[in-house]
Amino acid sequence: MKKITLCWLVVFTGIMSTLQAQYVYDFKHTADVFYNSRDYYSAAQYYNKALGTFKIKPEQVLPYTASGAAAPTGKLKDYQQVVARLAESYRLFYDYGNAETWYAQLVGFNNPAFPQARYWYAVCLRYNGKYQQALEEFKKFKQSYTVADELSVRTPLEIACCEFALSEANKEPRFTIEKTAGNVNEGGANYAPVILDQGTLLFTSSRAENPPLPTTTKQPTTKKQTKKGTPYVNDLYTATGSGNTFDNSQKLKIPAAKGYDQGVSAITPDGNSLYITRWSMKDGVKQSAIYFSSRQNGAWSEPKILGENVNVSGYNSMQPYITADGKYLLFASNRPGGMGKNDLWYCIMTNGTPGGARNMGTTINTKDEEQAPFYDAEKNLLVFSTDGRVGLGGLDFFQSEGDFGTWSAPVNMGKPLNSPKDDIYYTALDNTHPFAAGFISSDRESICCLEVFSVQRIRKLASGLIIDCDTHLPLQGATVSLLDTVRRKTIRKVTLDATGRYTFEVDPQRYYKIIAEKENYFTKALYFNTDSLVRIDSMDNPTLCLKHYEIEKPIVLNNIYYDFGKATLREESKIVLDTVVEMLNDNPKLTIEMSAHTDSVGSVKFNDKLSQARAQSCVDYLISKGISPERLIAKGYGKSRPIAPNSLPNHKDNPEGRQLNRRTEFKVLKRQVQVKAEDDSNSSQ
Repeated sequence: MKKITLCWLVVFTGIMSTLQAQYVYDFKHTADVFYNSRDYYSAAQYYNKALGTFKIKPEQVLPYTASGAAAPTGKLKDYQQVVARLAESYRLFYDYGNAETWYAQLVGFNNPAFPQARYWYAVCLRYNGKYQQALEEFKKFKQSYTVADELSVRTPLEIACCEFALSEANKEPRFTIEKTAGNVNEGGANYAPVILDQGTLLFTSSRAENPPLPTTTKQPTTKKQTKKGTPYVNDLYTATGSGNTFDNSQKLKIPAAKGYDQGVSAITPDGNSLYITRWSMKDGVKQSAIYFSSRQNGAWSEPKILGENVNVSGYNSMQPYITADGKYLLFASNRPGGMGKNDLWYCIMTNGTPGGARNMGTTINTKDEEQAPFYDAEKNLLVFSTDGRVGLGGLDFFQSEGDFGTWSAPVNMGKPLNSPKDDIYYTALDNTHPFAAGFISSDRESICCLEVFSVQRIRKLASGLIIDCDTHLPLQGATVSLLDTVRRKTIRKVTLDATGRYTFEVDPQRYYKIIAEKENYFTKALYFNTDSLVRIDSMDNPTLCLKHYEIEKPIVLNNIYYDFGKATLREESKIVLDTVVEMLNDNPKLTIEMSAHTDSVGSVKFNDKLSQARAQSCVDYLISKGISPERLIAKGYGKSRPIAPNSLPNHKDNPEGRQLNRRTEFKVLKRQVQVKAEDDSNSSQ
């Protein structure tokens, strides 16, 4: 919430500056006073005025060189100092456009008195989306800056962020984003939206409850307003509507505390308990804590501060989030035991009371900022904002899969959810489908303040048909699972109706696996990628047929050939056996018997030995392809189990019958144990 206080300053001090200008003539001194009191907006106005008092000729403003030339003195030195302070002032109240302009001039001076200027120039370029220029400036800074400090440590991350942003430029977006319509974004900062009730958006705003009247020369204002008396205080507001349009904004009827801002809230699943953040500024330092309020008979109670499990004296706790199942309270805090600045923490809730806070660990937290957690309990997906990882700039949205025991490495959620500026406070429009639609806060279209935007997931669909291999009819009752092959995780599982068709929502440019299974059918897998969904909205996978089987019932493998009188497999036979390899990989709990049979020519002993050798050749080939020997049995039956006459009724030779008897089969010896899709994901690919 670093930008919130400055939003009312931009409006309020703009009015005050007009009044004070007629009494102030030493613009630089006045600017310094504002700068030292951290009123950077006012400081910038007066540094601009101060620049107008210098009579510096263009040829005097030359780059400083270290080759024996004297450093600037007198008015030229003062001029460069004012430019430096002006650039700093614009940056510190987040006007990166103007800051870029003045840093560009400051860097041009090449004055060793401002060694960090190039770094901040690059930062402004990056915030303004000029990634290639920013990358070049960061590299120059890295080469020339020799001080071991926070900037030198962060520069490699900034370089990586610029390179990442350039690599993301041509990727297909997963979301659409649009500023929320209505009067939600009306005045001041507007941020941290949550759904209070159906059709009601609860959000935090620093808008003026009673905006000051415009000042005129006929109606001078002599009474100075201070922060204590200004109307620009953060509080909770509601608006009603649907989709992306919410109107009728009004302050939530909840008690406020004098001298405190309040907002950034979380609502419990039953809608009757509210966790809010209250904060104040003391000597320019923010002090915040999390409070609790309950709703009874439609009215919110006086918020009560939570205990030391959440709030530690002398440290900040803020940005609460309660999971949809009510089991966890998540929040951001700089309390002891963290990794750096603000970390993400969580408490296990017991009968509505938070237990001891636990840090979410080094997989999630960095030495920089982690803020504003959101958790989808259905998908076990954490969404949060951080500026400590490679992203597009400022605070970016990242996601991590986990169950509060372990977490996957956070992944940047890409554009347009993320921008060169700060992106924070994701919330779902509907908790039953958390990532179908929702809201975020971002200052991507503002100089000073966060605003509310709606986000909509771009639907991309992959469909297909599952049939019976023998009847070619749709296989009703079969289950189909969609797996992410990179994360090796099941995304969704469905049971087919009479149509035999499945449809899954997928992301473009990803790799997936479909697993189709039904009892007493061989499971089958299909791998596919969604590159085509960059251009279209849906794709149809090839039809999969599942083969029915019965325990101990042989299945003939056609086109298995051996050299005459030998057990050597011919090359064309291996193609058929590869289908068995694929089947066994898709059915990792299956044990089979590979069997070989002969016709009646030759002795019993010879045929028994030959058939056993041929069966073993098949098993050996399957083992060479990675199938475990424990799942395979070789059995030669010789000429003991003919399926056709070897001779005709007139005792003449029957070539067709003998051909049928010279066969290779397999049969399932053990019934396949029902395997979860997650287990199937570990099968060979």
